[in-house]
Amino acid sequence: MRALLQRATGAPGGRRGKWLVLAAWLILAVALGPLAGKLGDVEDSSANAFLPGGSESARVNTELEKFRTDPIMPAVVIYTSDTGTGDGDGDGDGDGDGAMNAKATADRTTFAPFVPTGEKVSQPIPSDDGKALMTVVPLDSEDEVTDKVDELRAVAAANAPPGVDVEVGGPAASLTDSVAVFDSLDSTLMIATGLVVAALLLLTYRSPVLWLFPILAVGFAAVLTQAGTYLLAKYADLPVDPQSSGVLMVLVFGVGTDYALLLIARYREELHRHEDRHTAMRIALRRSGPAVLASAGTIAAGLACLAFADINSSRSLGLVGAVGVVCAFLAMVTVLPALLVVAGRWVFWPFVPRHGTPARKPRTVWARIGNAVARRPRWSWLMSAAVTGVLALSAAGINLGLTQAEMFQDKPESVVAQERISAHYPSGASDPATIVTDSDRTAEVRESARSVPGVARVGTGDRTPDGRLATLDVVLKDAPDSRAAKDTVDALREAVHRQDALVGGTTAEALDTQRAADRDLTTVIPIVLLVVLAVLVWLLRALVAPLLLLATVVLSYFAALGASNLLFEHVLDFAGVDWSIPLMGFVFLVALGIDYNIFLMHRVKEEAARLGHTRGVLEGLTSTGGVITSAGIVLAATFAVFAGLPLVTMAQMGVIVGIGVLLDTFLVRTVLVPALALDLGRWFWWPGRLFREPAPDHHQQPNDQEPNKDDTHMLYHPI
Repeated sequence: MRALLQRATGAPGGRRGKWLVLAAWLILAVALGPLAGKLGDVEDSSANAFLPGGSESARVNTELEKFRTDPIMPAVVIYTSDTGTGDGDGDGDGDGDGAMNAKATADRTTFAPFVPTGEKVSQPIPSDDGKALMTVVPLDSEDEVTDKVDELRAVAAANAPPGVDVEVGGPAASLTDSVAVFDSLDSTLMIATGLVVAALLLLTYRSPVLWLFPILAVGFAAVLTQAGTYLLAKYADLPVDPQSSGVLMVLVFGVGTDYALLLIARYREELHRHEDRHTAMRIALRRSGPAVLASAGTIAAGLACLAFADINSSRSLGLVGAVGVVCAFLAMVTVLPALLVVAGRWVFWPFVPRHGTPARKPRTVWARIGNAVARRPRWSWLMSAAVTGVLALSAAGINLGLTQAEMFQDKPESVVAQERISAHYPSGASDPATIVTDSDRTAEVRESARSVPGVARVGTGDRTPDGRLATLDVVLKDAPDSRAAKDTVDALREAVHRQDALVGGTTAEALDTQRAADRDLTTVIPIVLLVVLAVLVWLLRALVAPLLLLATVVLSYFAALGASNLLFEHVLDFAGVDWSIPLMGFVFLVALGIDYNIFLMHRVKEEAARLGHTRGVLEGLTSTGGVITSAGIVLAATFAVFAGLPLVTMAQMGVIVGIGVLLDTFLVRTVLVPALALDLGRWFWWPGRLFREPAPDHHQQPNDQEPNKDDTHMLYHPI
């Protein structure tokens, strides 16, 4: 493995190799650039992309594709007024000539050109309280639904009488609002993430030039990632949805920048020792390679474990993220070294590393922390565990599940429309459940559905062109995203399954997703833990150390979940936590959090073999302090970009990952892990070689020319 890594990474440091690497990446960028721009073409934004594979609601969506060549997606226009429909009798029959009634009647005529041939705009449907009218506008789902909804909204908003509120909701409007969010997602994330990373690199290096090189290398990685994801999606059925596509670029920026920080720190150290920058880069790559490779492998393998999830969007996020991590790794160990060697030492200006001069290593802070931990290691790890444990207790009261109205930080028009419909009509009127059944059993299924408590009415739907299948529209008494509506769907399924019918719709989809999320937690988490443990055992050649490191990261995850829950509840005012967050947060935090333990312990292992266990732990902590802290801050800041997004789910993902990474950086890696290692002594390495043949503890200082130095030496100007 080491020889393979040296051959793969040695070329950029060579005198001719650097030009070959740059030429290869430029050719790749030119060739793959057009493909990178096509990633949106393979994104699956259908309902099934976010549902559990094989779930009943997903099967219903598949069956519905058989019903017509021009699938209908309704938009629902809701008119409300405190004074009623204008008939003056309050009976809601809509027979007067009031302003709201006149507006709805005029709009119905204007809406007519929007509907496909053979369909009609419904008559305005009055509410029982006489204060609302509802018009259903059928739209062709294959004919630019979002543009049609925008036009409907423009018509509905025009000339609205004073005191009359008009909103467009229903499935078509919900899709339009979701698409609007995701359309701006990629560009918003790219710009925000790029600015955050650039600012942090400027603060880290204090150089007007050096920060550009990691950004440029990440740009190459982004092109390769997007193009590779597009090709895999098109030809290998890699699932891609708008959410995974948005997270992909943040992950590439964060992970890629972390690897750049580690490599540049080690390269700078070697420039003080070697006059030839090519030699310095070859040594830096050779010594940093194992830790970076183990890190990339752990993150990619951890994310790939999401392939075992039932929910399609979770599988997409994991597999697409794994592709991004691999591409970021390849770029950081090839094109970044080549760029740095071509540019020469001046890129570090004004702090240019001169050959033969001592590397300035401001270790004071980290040496003091290490000495404090070494004086009372057991007390240190007990107090650290207590702090994380207290935070973890806050996760016990977490409220899982968000309604449609709670999924956005700022309510879109479709959510406001649903709230108004729920206030004046049976809550499920705008979004009924759908039953798919054999045509010859329609009457029997209808009677079974009507007998279910919580069903307001059952209407006749469509038939397939061959007449074999039929649908029934079931209006629920409760709001589609309420607990009561989900209970009704359960009862409805139990009633109609006797006739081999299927129940789908928005409520059924939410119910299936919730249950699949519970199953995924119990399936994916053990697999992730086993994969990460295997990587740690391979890297450290021990068993006790990997088990303890894994335990600290899991504890850190629960602490991050608890701290995030406090923020969601008391600061950000979120109604709850989305069902997908516990699993997504666990996978990302375990994979990314173990990253910093890998960098720390890889260095500690090297130093312990030379200096003895106690001295090796302190030297490893002191030497890695600056670079790992900088890397942690960069990664946390990139994920914090999610907090400003309109989707609550993605905002929650950014908060929990950001908090978890900071806990790993400043508490777990700085205090908890070193304290455990010092308290256990050589048993920390059981049953490995460092346990069987420990080096005697002494105070030998590292030789600047020592060939076994690790990549995780601190940055010149750590944050």
